[in-house]
Amino acid sequence: MRIGMTYDLRDEYLAAGHGELETAEFDRGDTIDALEAALRGLGHETERIGHVRQLARRLADGARWDLVFNIAEGLGGYGREAQVPALLEAFGIPYTFSDPLVSSLTLHKAMTKRVVQSFDLPTPAFALVADVRDIAAIDLPLPLFAKPVAEGTGKGVTAASIISSRAELDATVQQLLEQFRQPVLVETFLPGREFTVGVLGTGIDAGAVGTCEIVLLGGADVEVYSYRNKELCEQLVEYRRLPAGSLRARLEGLALNVWRCLGCRDGGRVDLRLDADGEPSFLEVNPLAGLHPEHSDLPIIAGLEGMAYPALIGAIVASASRRCEESVPERASAA
Repeated sequence: MRIGMTYDLRDEYLAAGHGELETAEFDRGDTIDALEAALRGLGHETERIGHVRQLARRLADGARWDLVFNIAEGLGGYGREAQVPALLEAFGIPYTFSDPLVSSLTLHKAMTKRVVQSFDLPTPAFALVADVRDIAAIDLPLPLFAKPVAEGTGKGVTAASIISSRAELDATVQQLLEQFRQPVLVETFLPGREFTVGVLGTGIDAGAVGTCEIVLLGGADVEVYSYRNKELCEQLVEYRRLPAGSLRARLEGLALNVWRCLGCRDGGRVDLRLDADGEPSFLEVNPLAGLHPEHSDLPIIAGLEGMAYPALIGAIVASASRRCEESVPERASAA
């Protein structure tokens, strides 16, 4: 296949004057190199496209591809991860990962939790703070956990995110509102172990790649998978494979239920944590997971299960290809 590659290259945005934190979710050059090498090793022809504006120019010039491997995160707004999928759908071009609806929904953590709750799946009780005047109305037992409602890569998550008093609640939420200019999600803090489940596939064909526990090492921010811990994961985090057993089965069962009820596609991650009774609860879903072969969680999980990086990329492409084949009559009718 002729596969185009869409992505946000961090160095490009830094050179344009954007900040380190603002571009934290964007990809390093070696991620794009590794992804392209894997696709070519699988026998595909590749073409680098870049971010959404570069894609728009290429489409206007008449460029087309059999499939676009999309890992573009976008810049600003709840719909930023939906920009490339929406543009590709307008031109009838197949692409990897979730559609515009799911991409927008899952970026907003509170809306995601509401959908998950509607399926009677466990997730911590929460409140959404859009204004400092909303803080006084929060009626949840301490301790609490606070984070921006629509950020990834642990942005806005620090040791101060764990809140033990009303004074800490006021200070932390006000700081997050001022820094990120978006609502803050405040939820019940779960004191148990934290896990992330890798998922491949779509709908009933989706399956868990594996599950790893996030084990924080000496020097790490305590009890939180923070931005700092993620950025320095090689020194501060151990990704410990969870062996088969009852706990893994419960975690992966919940992760797959979340994946399917939200309509996520092809590949990604579901983050879970245990409550005080040792029961799993849903935290977040990442349907556009990082794909650095050594630094990103999904390839790490796959590697712990003996799945090489090219095989992981191949499975994502295969899932997208199956979806495309099944929807050919619908696309042809629309055209």
